[in-house]
Amino acid sequence: MIPLSLPLSLPGVYAPQDDTDLLVHALGREALAPRARVLDVGTGTGAVALAAARRGALVTAVDISWRAVLNAKVNAVLARQPMTVVRGDLLAPVSGRSFDLILSNPPYVPGPPPARRRGPGPGPGAAPRPDGYRPARGAARAWDGGWDGRLVLDRICRDSPSLLLPGGVLLLVHSALSDAARTLAQLRTAGLRADVVDHRRVAFGPVLRSRSDWLRGRGLLGTEGDRAGGTRTHTRCGTGTGDSVTGAGDEKEELVIIRAERPR
Repeated sequence: MIPLSLPLSLPGVYAPQDDTDLLVHALGREALAPRARVLDVGTGTGAVALAAARRGALVTAVDISWRAVLNAKVNAVLARQPMTVVRGDLLAPVSGRSFDLILSNPPYVPGPPPARRRGPGPGPGAAPRPDGYRPARGAARAWDGGWDGRLVLDRICRDSPSLLLPGGVLLLVHSALSDAARTLAQLRTAGLRADVVDHRRVAFGPVLRSRSDWLRGRGLLGTEGDRAGGTRTHTRCGTGTGDSVTGAGDEKEELVIIRAERPR
């Protein structure tokens, strides 16, 4: 279903998936002026950044992972598309700059503190948070969004509005499990016109399957009894797209595209 053909996806770098596809389609609906200034935050393989570069945009792509930066740079060379790829923590490398369009597919999967998971934790170098959650390391940084899925989302909502030019747009993809209503509220409070403009229901991948009991315990998923009876299940998505009906063994999440525009 993902119409993306990248020549390289390194191990440990988030490969293009449904959320990537949804964001690329949202990008395709935006009117981009020649040489529009575009920022891709958390670029990974560079799939979304390259989609913008192919339309003649001046693209800056940022990722905290050295491997992702290398991956995106190599893909840009192989695709013969000029773009600037820099390593850094979210928006820090572009502080003081302005953009016509900001794109982001950030880590958004809610999860328990590492001590409660199977397997190794994030390692001794990760900084602690007040709620006891420590940021993930390695490949898990591409999807691990903290206790409520908003470890990175909240920072993007806080810092991106000041980087948008008048009329500039932020396109953000994340799971409804990470509270789309909160994203909308934060962006609107910052003065942007924000709405959910697209959504897609996709089957759970291995990460969400491994956390389904924990998510259900937090009330973010329907109970086993709900699913066995094919009854309506509720997630705290706040997208206005309605409840979902799921059958036994049918676990899906809703991905949403949030579009936020700075008034001219």
